Amino acid sequence: MKHFLKLADQTPESLKALLQSAVQLKQALKSGTATQPLLGKSLALLFQKPSVRTRVSFDIGMKQLGGSTIELAQDQVRMGTREPIRDVARVLSRYVDAVMIRAFFHSDLAEFAQYSSVPVINGLCDLYHPCQAVADMLTIQEHKTALAGLKLAYIGDGNNVCHSLIVAANLLGMEIVVSCPKGHEPRVRFPNARYEVLYDFFF
Repeated sequence: MKHFLKLADQTPESLKALLQSAVQLKQALKSGTATQPLLGKSLALLFQKPSVRTRVSFDIGMKQLGGSTIELAQDQVRMGTREPIRDVARVLSRYVDAVMIRAFFHSDLAEFAQYSSVPVINGLCDLYHPCQAVADMLTIQEHKTALAGLKLAYIGDGNNVCHSLIVAANLLGMEIVVSCPKGHEPRVRFPNARYEVLYDFFF
């Protein structure tokens, strides 16, 4: 079992393999040769923060692969208030095959994963958005073919998406430049990652 909480947990090989699997699944779906490797599997969608895109993409993705989803909104579960995170993790692990969580805090995700006996997927948190970064890299790869050696410019505040893109770019052999307003730099430091922060774009 392996959780998918942040891209810093991945290796260049595992991230490349993930992208390759995504390419193959998309090609099979378009050609009408798709199989259902997740037939009979279920995914819980736990939303502390609502999202149309995350909800729809995970639901459709599971159905295309033969699986099913069950959505759990925060007002239904009240994880961390009405019921401790560890208890929710243990209970859901008995019912489903994996859990996707869109959370306010990465610390909640980490605690959930600690007590979960099934894989936990980070659908977004305050520090990271690994699924979005992987989707971005797949899109770039589809248009540029090869990712290694490319230079990626990120314009905006140093948020969760920015953090995940920094790690993804480094794992895939890309350069990345972050252009952000002063005071809105990336909040997470990546001592082993190469990236540049510029302020010239903002006046």
